[in-house]
Amino acid sequence: MAGDPDILTDFIAPEGSNINGSFFTFTGMRVLLTQETPPPTFHVLKASRAEFPALDGQSVSYAVLEFPTGSVNPPHVHPRASELLFVVQGSLQVGFVDTNNKLFTQSLQTGDLFIFPKGLVHFQFNSDSKNYAFAISAFGSASAGLVSLPNTLFNTTIDDNILALSFKTDVATIQTLKKAFSP
Repeated sequence: MAGDPDILTDFIAPEGSNINGSFFTFTGMRVLLTQETPPPTFHVLKASRAEFPALDGQSVSYAVLEFPTGSVNPPHVHPRASELLFVVQGSLQVGFVDTNNKLFTQSLQTGDLFIFPKGLVHFQFNSDSKNYAFAISAFGSASAGLVSLPNTLFNTTIDDNILALSFKTDVATIQTLKKAFSP
């Protein structure tokens, strides 16, 4: 299924469970309020169906994105949801590529919102060399999915020859790229 199914009940709960207000509460974001320093690398904290089961059937989820200076959320796709990004602190360079291969980019400042349409390749980058950036993303699915293009292409067993031909390069270059993604 390409999106969340419509449900015929108010919410979906595990069979035989005794539901109270705790089921509808996610406390996983509290760590952001006690964090003394920003993370050293790009970091995402999610509240999707996997982390917060009450979202099942509600067609929403949430993510907090923390960008140290010079960090990037690499090109990726959410196959089941659009993403609405809200810049809470700092600035970000963002963009997406449509199905006609047209790149749409924007420089965002604190308070700006940007929409990434469902299923399109997109990225975010903190180009500021001095300031951290902090953003919140809302998704139109309880399980938006994530396909990271660098990881998908260079940290799988896709044949090196296929990648070399696809990127119009040689196998040695592909192997060098793959080394950067190996554990």
